[in-house]
Amino acid sequence: MKIEAVTLRELHMPLVHFFETSFGRTYTRRVLLVTLHCDGLEGWGECVAGEGPWYSEEYIDGAWDVITRYLAPALLGRTPQAGREVPALLARVREHRMAKAALENAAWDAEAQDRGIPLWRLLGGTRGEIACGVSIGIQDSHAQLLQKVETELAAGYQRIKVKVKPGWDVEVLEKIRACWPEILLSCDANSAYTLADEAHLKGFDRFRLLMIEQPLWSDDFYFHARLQKQLQTAICLDEAIHGSRDAEAALELGACRIVNIKVGRVGGFSEAIAVHDVAQRFAIPVWCGGMLESGIGRAHNVALSTLSDFTLPGDVSASKRYWKEDLIEPEVEVSPQGTIAVHDRPGRGYELKKKLIEALTVRKQTLRS
Repeated sequence: MKIEAVTLRELHMPLVHFFETSFGRTYTRRVLLVTLHCDGLEGWGECVAGEGPWYSEEYIDGAWDVITRYLAPALLGRTPQAGREVPALLARVREHRMAKAALENAAWDAEAQDRGIPLWRLLGGTRGEIACGVSIGIQDSHAQLLQKVETELAAGYQRIKVKVKPGWDVEVLEKIRACWPEILLSCDANSAYTLADEAHLKGFDRFRLLMIEQPLWSDDFYFHARLQKQLQTAICLDEAIHGSRDAEAALELGACRIVNIKVGRVGGFSEAIAVHDVAQRFAIPVWCGGMLESGIGRAHNVALSTLSDFTLPGDVSASKRYWKEDLIEPEVEVSPQGTIAVHDRPGRGYELKKKLIEALTVRKQTLRS
């Protein structure tokens, strides 16, 4: 599978509704797609870096630069026989996991097409459908938030997650629980709190949450372990888990009881599988988090979520929640029971709307060997 060329595209895709977390509000997503051209096949990947270095140190312009200057040249002309061989070819470059993941995942897509099997089977998946939850951002009012929760529950989603931050937390959770006492509910802080908020966070226990996601610093295990000992509610780590070594360290320390696996955050499918395997060894459940992906990244999340330890509903929700028109067909759809059926087509399982991709592209660059 010789890598003859790499194409980068930046697309601008307006969201159906803004998405706000503790570190900002997004109206339009800048989407970075990469294509590996391999012996007549095209493998596609998506870099999930944000518009700015808020969620992590990576951002779209930095990812474009490191791919064009360092990562793509490390692959051009090479002949990896499998997607799992790509990380070693990129290892000289430190960090830049989201940029690396876009390239590695594209190689897995190309490999699955070459073998004539669906990507999810190539990854080792075992499920014919996956359970879905939703992530609801901070809204302009409590009433607006409650309306969104009602809409998503009516659509069948199995778990509701709401973003929280100081000043937008306890009252929000109280109102949701008052309306829906029995739903599977969690919250995501995106590192909005510190240990000074311990007593405040202990108050979350009364809401019977599935988890509170990454309440403290984005790079921390130790203080999360201290906090977890004080909480009945399970802590889930997200930003702090960069790979399998982090997962093992965090679980040995007791820093969390659940792990969120985002394939871009950990650097690609190979490391995502390794994190999954560590969590499974510790008997810790995992789920797949979202990064406002287009259908290409969403298809990869669907494939990853078929692995056996993904026992909690993830943030892999329907295309229509985010985009007026997605880049794939069929678009990702969620059943009334809150599940996504997995396709058996070779590769990612979805066709690309290439005319739409070209129409939305604002810059494009192809590098050749």
